[in-house]
Amino acid sequence: MTNSRSSQLFEQAQMLIPGGVNSPVRAFGTVGGTPVFITRGEGSHIWDVDGNEYIDYVCSWGPLILGHADPDVTTAVAEAISRGTSFGAPTEVEIELAGLIIAAFPSVEMVRMVNSGTEATMSAVRLARGYTGRDKIVKFAGCWHGHADGLLVKAGSSGLQYGAPDSAGVPEGYAKETLVARYNDLESVESLFDQWGEQIAAIIVEPVAGNMGVIPPQLEFLPGLRKLADEYGALLILDEVITGFRVAFGGAQERFGIKADITALGKIIGGGFPVGAYGGRADIMQCVSPLGDVVQAGTLSGNPIAMTAGATTLRKLKQLHPYPALEQQTTALREGLCREAARAGVEITCNQVGSLLTVFFGPGPIRNADDVARVSRERYAAYFHGMLEAGVALAPSHLEAAFVSTAHSDADIAQTIEASRPAFERAARV
Repeated sequence: MTNSRSSQLFEQAQMLIPGGVNSPVRAFGTVGGTPVFITRGEGSHIWDVDGNEYIDYVCSWGPLILGHADPDVTTAVAEAISRGTSFGAPTEVEIELAGLIIAAFPSVEMVRMVNSGTEATMSAVRLARGYTGRDKIVKFAGCWHGHADGLLVKAGSSGLQYGAPDSAGVPEGYAKETLVARYNDLESVESLFDQWGEQIAAIIVEPVAGNMGVIPPQLEFLPGLRKLADEYGALLILDEVITGFRVAFGGAQERFGIKADITALGKIIGGGFPVGAYGGRADIMQCVSPLGDVVQAGTLSGNPIAMTAGATTLRKLKQLHPYPALEQQTTALREGLCREAARAGVEITCNQVGSLLTVFFGPGPIRNADDVARVSRERYAAYFHGMLEAGVALAPSHLEAAFVSTAHSDADIAQTIEASRPAFERAARV
């Protein structure tokens, strides 16, 4: 495979865009080499500007659960665009999408649309503070909730992968209101509540960690957080930007039987367009302007194109109910990768929840950021490039998830497992 045109474009991009990319992980900083510039996608496959074809497990970092250019979504979007792209006024499709979300999440009685996952979590935290009259937030090392100032403390994904979990530009006085616990460690949370309980507005957590690689919650973890929040009068914010409509139609709350006070959503609810949402109990959501004093507004919030793509996606997911089949395919992929890694003599831990998957190069179990810190980034980089050269696109970071879509076929899974053989052998030599 060649990527000469990608190389040329990356050189141009670096002169115009910081790092040549509009989101840090795309720069291939942890795997090395030149980012691949994509020109189109269809189903489970993407093509780069040099004509190389790949089975895609990035899926735009999760939103494309139906695959690229799903015909129902593209048809609905084309029709919506023909009527106008943005109005800055209410539209009927906003109500439809809100109703689909509320029906899927019993904990959500009202929902506000925004434009990104970052905006959703930022707004959820502000709402929790406004509702409780408290300032402090508990988050977990390695969990990524977007790039709002108060949440860029021991963050996952873009922060962790570059070894700088705390961003420059975040005032110390603001960051000190964020208390950091260890994921899957209730005692670490309890100790924070013992010290700061009456000042803590909320716990915010990814119910399945997805930005330090996929890490499932241990059995007692989420119920324990719910109990602590109730005991101290704090709110529980579940960041379901990744897991919402991904691990079940009702997200992690359906899968694990947990109930949030505020839920943050994104990705799938926009069907491939920029989107976010936050929702919760009516008494909490009524604190949001114009009903209450918690200010949040946005010119493009509820954009009719994103709302149309999202509503079409959710209707199709509800009709198809693809979750058992998606999990079965992902399990087949995980088991195949584990077999090939063993044959290559390289030790991996493969974590899976539903159609989310991460291959960690190191011994398990992988339960939190401390465990993740011990895995081999170098071996993942070798594996990543081996897979890319064989026509399989994975996340260019060892701290991300692979996503399986309804467009992935059994042949795609088999081809991916076959491609992994030389890739694991390459990793074993590192």
